[in-house]
Amino acid sequence: MSEKAPRPTPTVGLGALALLFLRLGLTAVGGPAAHIAVMQREVVEKRGWLTNAEFLDLIGASNAIPGPTSTEVAMYTGRRHGGIPGLIVAGLGFIAPAALIMGALAWAYVRYGTRPAVDDVLFGVKPVVVAIVLVAVVRLGRTAFTSRLLVGIGVGVLAAYLMGFNEPVLLLAASGVAATAGRCRQRLSGGTALAAVFGLPALAATQTADPDLPRIFGAFFKIGALLFGSGYVLLAFLRKDLVLSYGWLTDGQILDAIALGQLTPGPVFTTATFIGYLLRGVPGAVVATVAIFLPAFVMTAVLEPVIARLRAKPVTAAALDGLNAAAVALMVGVTWFLARDAVVDAPTALLAVGALGVLLRWAVNPVWLMLVGAAVGVAVGALTDDYTLRIVGVAIGGPLS
Repeated sequence: MSEKAPRPTPTVGLGALALLFLRLGLTAVGGPAAHIAVMQREVVEKRGWLTNAEFLDLIGASNAIPGPTSTEVAMYTGRRHGGIPGLIVAGLGFIAPAALIMGALAWAYVRYGTRPAVDDVLFGVKPVVVAIVLVAVVRLGRTAFTSRLLVGIGVGVLAAYLMGFNEPVLLLAASGVAATAGRCRQRLSGGTALAAVFGLPALAATQTADPDLPRIFGAFFKIGALLFGSGYVLLAFLRKDLVLSYGWLTDGQILDAIALGQLTPGPVFTTATFIGYLLRGVPGAVVATVAIFLPAFVMTAVLEPVIARLRAKPVTAAALDGLNAAAVALMVGVTWFLARDAVVDAPTALLAVGALGVLLRWAVNPVWLMLVGAAVGVAVGALTDDYTLRIVGVAIGGPLS
């Protein structure tokens, strides 16, 4: 019997949706791809709430709109079985645990983040995070760059990003170039695509205003409404807006936020919770979290009836291919900047290269590698004279100057 044959829709209550996605929000680690794999096992294989074909349709719909893909899969599952209340229950269930954990980590980071032990942990974790992002770039690139046109778009987006162009503009430009090629049924050369993307003006002006709550909401709402592709593309948006345009954070703080986000379960987008706390405490954390996830709730609720038809039309399918190519190119660019902050000496270089080799060779959960990086960072710190002197100073009654 075909898996797409009609079948009775399982009855799934809001309580069952809440329990499942709360548990996943507390335990699902490893990034969007790992989250989706766990969801497939839970909702298809164990519970039979969806068939494999239905689940793949939800993944396709989530990839076709901005926002966190794995979170949107959870939202679509909830909407399929519980309407708008089911969407809200599933989405909040998956997001809330991770947001609370990130809020607690942000408090600890602000209070203890300058202490030697915390610095040593992040010293070892950051290069591993760079390796994790590089592996994601390699794997996503194999899917994204399937023609010379898309390669040209990617090169153009990367070059423009490195020169400071605005990410949403680049994503829209890439989509427009690819859609035009699809509509005209022409195979544009990679060089033509590169020139078309690279020729657009940057629209973002540098801003230095203090991060009050309305500005925090606006910054994170824009990211949630415009970010296509893997959650790792979030790095590019955060760096451009919060480091370069607004001057609210440093590259090191952004990388710390992403590193801690990788160590926690749930959506990578809860990095917004951490950053919001750094900017304006608890109110900032709440506002940033609501702002970055709000577009996903709205678009999932409104677009479900039509989103599945986008891939069926050549023009919109081509536009989505252009978005994917641009998203991977942005990941390449931001990885370059983050690597400059994370890989600073021989130990961090060895950590980055070693983690990259392990991830490319074996199916290892990245969290284990980050724990190894943290242990190496602490060990390296313990071997430095400055660290040892501080420990001795505390032991004899006070810190040494």
